Amino acid sequence: MQTGAITSHIDVAQLALYAFWIFFAGLIYYLRSEDKREGYPLQSDRSDRIKVQGFPPIPRPKTFILPHGGTVSAPRAEMPSGTGNASPVGLWPGTPLNPNGNPMVDGVGPAAYADRSDTPDLTLDGEPKIVPLRVAPDWHVADESPNPIGMTVLGTDGRAAGIVCDVWVDRSEMVARYLEVEVATPARRVLLPVTLVRVNPAREQVTAASVLASQFAQAPLTAHPDQVSLREEDRITAYFASGHMYAVPSRMEPLL
Repeated sequence: MQTGAITSHIDVAQLALYAFWIFFAGLIYYLRSEDKREGYPLQSDRSDRIKVQGFPPIPRPKTFILPHGGTVSAPRAEMPSGTGNASPVGLWPGTPLNPNGNPMVDGVGPAAYADRSDTPDLTLDGEPKIVPLRVAPDWHVADESPNPIGMTVLGTDGRAAGIVCDVWVDRSEMVARYLEVEVATPARRVLLPVTLVRVNPAREQVTAASVLASQFAQAPLTAHPDQVSLREEDRITAYFASGHMYAVPSRMEPLL
């Protein structure tokens, strides 16, 4: 055998296969570690002292540079958000939770939301991404689409809830995100997700697909009249989306 001639004794294809298996196993380990940078360790129903992280363990903290300045570290120590205003229906671990008060604001089930940053989502230019048309003079409702401003908003019960006074647009995606509804009692303005409405231009009406007219008064509000933060977006969408289950007590019961 000549010096360096190893291929007659070692299967190069088999070595390449083993190398691929090792690489792929390492890739799976890495990806499973990285997806535990947020949301871990999990909360245990048995004891607060139990650390639920599974395998592989939670990775070491890494600092990320945010696109508009500042940094954030993950994983990081976070205060547990709890389970909302709800009580378990049984004593065993993993039992379902039953809302104690108004289920649409108790943060349970379809009304649950994440405590995201209490700052608005930004465009590449660093400006608030979702704003009303009154502060976006270069934007308007397309001529071929019905303009909902001035239309009456009806709840799913057919009763009037308020009047559409503005449309909030996403300046990055070029779509409408919310309808700003002026409610008379009590006097306030709430954001209604566009994806949960049906517009009837013939009758000049907008119908909410999930909530009753009386439930608009309890919808979450924004701290700024012309901005909506990431956390406020989650709360608003959770409130109106949960109406599909919580708006009427009969919707919470089984079909059969």
